[in-house]
Amino acid sequence: MANSRENAPKVRYLTVTEGGEGQRVDNFLIHQLKGVPRSWIYRVLRRGEVRVNKGRVRPTTRLHAGDEVRIPPLRLGEPSETRAPGAGLQQRIAEAILHEDRDLLVVNKPSGIAVHGGSGVSHGVIEILRALRPDAPYLELAHRLDRDTSGLLLVARRRSALQQLQKLQLAGRVEKRYLA
Repeated sequence: MANSRENAPKVRYLTVTEGGEGQRVDNFLIHQLKGVPRSWIYRVLRRGEVRVNKGRVRPTTRLHAGDEVRIPPLRLGEPSETRAPGAGLQQRIAEAILHEDRDLLVVNKPSGIAVHGGSGVSHGVIEILRALRPDAPYLELAHRLDRDTSGLLLVARRRSALQQLQKLQLAGRVEKRYLA
């Protein structure tokens, strides 16, 4: 019989890469701990259980490349079993990728598919892309499209690319066209 301590969750240490430079620690944790409730993340930050370079931090603390982030053990309920997106759906999205480089993916999102899962939707485009690109360390939506809307969807492959796209959108330098 295995010792229950061997199966207990353990403290994890993550080193911040150049892609995490300037990112707030709360956003870093939200990105690293996908599926973990934000309430848990903010609770462990308030309690001082998250450390950066062995020191306590506030949620707004900015990270630097090379920082070591201590993440306390996750003591959450058993994860619900999630099924991978079906092969047909993965193929449909793979064929809809129009452009891919080191910074960006452009997908011609078909209507009828949500951009992300939730509220009764098990898989959206972003989850399907993550299944198609399991080694991609970063894939984040630059914007959204409604489930029943088709069109070009921009997905950042690097945090710096996402930030640049967001700046362009805020400055009104991204043109959107809606065709009926």
